[in-house]
Amino acid sequence: MGSMFRSEEVVLVQLFLPTAAAYTCVSQLGELGLVEFRDLNASVSAFQRRFVVDVRRCEELEKTFTFLQEEVRRAGLTLPLPEGKLPAPPPHDLLRIQEETERLAQELRDVRGNQQALRAQLHQLQLHLAVLGQGHGHSPQLAAVHTDGLSERTLLLQPPGGPHQDLRVNFVAGAVEPHKAAALERLLWRACRGFLIASFREMERPLEDPVTGEPATWMTFLISYWGEQIGQKIRKITDCFHCHVFPFLEQEEARRGALQQLQQQSQELQEVLGETERFLSQVLGRVQRLLPPGQLQVRKMKAVYLALNQCSVSTTHKCLIAEAWCASCDLPTLQQTLQDSSHEAGVSAVAHRIPCRDMPPTLIRTNRFTASFQGIVDAYGVGRYQEVNPAPYTIVTFPFLFAVMFGDVGHGLLMFLFALAMVLAENQPAVKTAQNEIWRTFFGGRYLLLLMGLFSVYTGFIYNECFSRATTIFSSGWSVAAMANQSGWSDAFLAQHPVLTLDPNITGVFLGPYPFGIDPVWSLAANHLSFLNSFKMKMSVILGVTHMAFGVLLSIFNHVHFGQVHRLLLETLPELVFLLGLFGYLVFLVVYKWLQVSAAGAASAPSILIHFINMFLFARSPTNQPLYPGQKVVQSTLVVLALAMVPVLLLGTPLYLLCCRRRHRHHGQSWRRPTGGQGEDKAGVLDSPDMSVNGWGSDEEKAGYPGDEEEAEGVASEVLMHQAIHTIEFCLGCISNTASYLRLWALSLAHAQLSEVLWAMVMRSGLLMGRDVGMAAVVLVPVFAGFAVLTVAILLVMEGLSAFLHALRLHWVEFQNKFYSGTGYKLSPFTFTIKDE
Repeated sequence: MGSMFRSEEVVLVQLFLPTAAAYTCVSQLGELGLVEFRDLNASVSAFQRRFVVDVRRCEELEKTFTFLQEEVRRAGLTLPLPEGKLPAPPPHDLLRIQEETERLAQELRDVRGNQQALRAQLHQLQLHLAVLGQGHGHSPQLAAVHTDGLSERTLLLQPPGGPHQDLRVNFVAGAVEPHKAAALERLLWRACRGFLIASFREMERPLEDPVTGEPATWMTFLISYWGEQIGQKIRKITDCFHCHVFPFLEQEEARRGALQQLQQQSQELQEVLGETERFLSQVLGRVQRLLPPGQLQVRKMKAVYLALNQCSVSTTHKCLIAEAWCASCDLPTLQQTLQDSSHEAGVSAVAHRIPCRDMPPTLIRTNRFTASFQGIVDAYGVGRYQEVNPAPYTIVTFPFLFAVMFGDVGHGLLMFLFALAMVLAENQPAVKTAQNEIWRTFFGGRYLLLLMGLFSVYTGFIYNECFSRATTIFSSGWSVAAMANQSGWSDAFLAQHPVLTLDPNITGVFLGPYPFGIDPVWSLAANHLSFLNSFKMKMSVILGVTHMAFGVLLSIFNHVHFGQVHRLLLETLPELVFLLGLFGYLVFLVVYKWLQVSAAGAASAPSILIHFINMFLFARSPTNQPLYPGQKVVQSTLVVLALAMVPVLLLGTPLYLLCCRRRHRHHGQSWRRPTGGQGEDKAGVLDSPDMSVNGWGSDEEKAGYPGDEEEAEGVASEVLMHQAIHTIEFCLGCISNTASYLRLWALSLAHAQLSEVLWAMVMRSGLLMGRDVGMAAVVLVPVFAGFAVLTVAILLVMEGLSAFLHALRLHWVEFQNKFYSGTGYKLSPFTFTIKDE
């Protein structure tokens, strides 16, 4: 793994690939993932490129693979992972893979079609059997009802002996879906004006749907009617409702014979369907064996052809010319790979460096541990080429600032154990392949959560809080016995004063500071909150100023690396003087007061806030004594010095660049504006003749080489505008950013108070209710369960997310903007592999 402190050196290489070995060379480069190809055919349409036919073949194969994959999933089967490392197949194997896949897909279509046809036929037979065997009534009885005239509905029909006495009773039998039965019956009655008798019955057992395979219930019906016109209406209505209509025999013997024949046909169809499904399972088994490796190989082949489409063809059409970004440390491996891949073609592929003024991509190699921290930085913006990377420092500062707001031993330990479980199970396939989005988010940041929990345990020991309860690890530095013995506390005094004061000025009351963290006696004090407010507020200011000053110091490494030494004196030094002269002095006052003022003089200790306000007003308060002699002179000097840095920061760099331009023009040389690109040590490479197919670069980069007065003035005005924005942002940001770090105090106090409220309202109430031994077993179990659920949901998830977002803001806005631009782009190498999170 390369250095994380700065992106690796990336160079532009030109590849000459023999036509016969180009596919093999690019395929091997895809296996290694060393280079990122540049598109040399950006002006050429995707349909006019050299290998568009091969890409289309691969896409057609992917469509066939998608069909096969859907059929496998439809059958309830799973596809195994491809075994071993499968290289991209040779180009001549594409036709063979296509023929095998098409043949298998056509065979699967035929078998699946036969299965569907057999299922539909079997479904029709089962419906016919159900209609004949449902028992709606005997047809002779139905006929007698109409001929004898003994029914209640006789008035609706013609009496015997009328003009319709020669008409015979006909029948229509079938099946309809249950939700259509009521509408069908109602429409039949209205359309036929009652000249029919309809009987609807639900089937005793559901039948399997031939399309979906789910069980479905059907309604069978038997309709008796007179007249051909009535029959035509009935048939049209049943067709509109998509009913399954079957012939119905009037004689009982004929119906029995038809039932037996249908049962025999159903058994034969079931046997044929079983054989078809067994053959289908064999075909699906072949699909399971062919599909995973075939999909992987075709994807690799398509990726190779897409990369080859980005190459240009030489004038002799004997080789392909490609340009690619590659890390300089990988150049020997690249050259060896090209030679090994092209030795069979008789002509070796060649790779050599070429100059380019385009800003190279950023390459920072990460592993499982550093990936989540680098992701936090990249979410703000990918760093410019070879500028300082904040990720190594974020590994420490981000969990620490989070822990300052989340400090609790119990909560931090739960977070640490949760992250530790994910770390220990990270190699299990079930954990890595989980598709739940929330789980994947937590799993991707498991090492970040691990350090956040560990640092929270550390700050929890400093705050002396474990689920909002103080722990006594060492002996307290305060003695109540000494106070009681020397103050003469009587019973009457104790009865009248529920709150007692421990005076550290009395001998033996204050024995010394607590060895680590806050003394547990403060958890019993009435002024506990006031003490923590003062402590955490000052701690937040100290951490904030230190964090911002460290960010300004990191900009020194950028200026030195890019050869911009003038920025050290004209930007970094004024920024440090302005920041430390004002807010660094505030930190000095806080520390000096902690060390200088004792308990005996605490009542008359001067106020730091008033001193800091008077510092800007050049005033002095008679009631606020100075901390040290000559304080007013020092403060006035620091304010004047800080204000003097503002014009230096605003005009220093533009005036320096203007002087450089005039000096170079006076000597008859072309002026080159110092940029943050490659540095002074690489000027010889940039000034050499360009061999790139794409030319020199963008017009924005060419603006650094003005050729006339008007263009030079445009560049100078651009620098002045940029510097004015930077100056205003930095000077005002020092004030707002310092105040922004007070969120460490606010979030820490909120977390502690919320933990205290949850303990008092849940656990303390349960402990008070369960004083009896019998009640404790009944009450404490649900109380503890509720306390655990609320702790995880509110304090760990909600409060943890809030502290995470605030720590993220402190790094993005207050820390990284001091030295990190984030205007680059990542190196995206051409690779076949998928990185594990």
